Amino acid sequence: MGIPSELRDMWVSRRESFLIASPAEERKIVRTKKCTHEGVIAGFKAASIACVASAVPTLAAVRMVPWAKANLNYVAQALIISAASIAAYFITADKTILECARRNAQLEDSLRNTRQ
Repeated sequence: MGIPSELRDMWVSRRESFLIASPAEERKIVRTKKCTHEGVIAGFKAASIACVASAVPTLAAVRMVPWAKANLNYVAQALIISAASIAAYFITADKTILECARRNAQLEDSLRNTRQ
């Protein structure tokens, strides 16, 4: 099973482009990768903090509050904690990437204005 080697080789060779990116495009690609990396790092930090911030009260409530002890099993606890972490990751990563893109757009505008 799988992809025959002839088809795989044809597909791989098709991906190699004969076009060469201009220096401006290469700079834009590098800035885009940097923005994405910043977003991932910031999102991971926020998710870590949100995980701890949601795990402590959830686990404490399950042990002390009678309703939570009766109704929140392990899956519910995991869902509460992971939902907070996932939301924090994506919100923070999105905000960071948009902020970085905004900075890059302002940089490009200022560079265009100084060249003219």
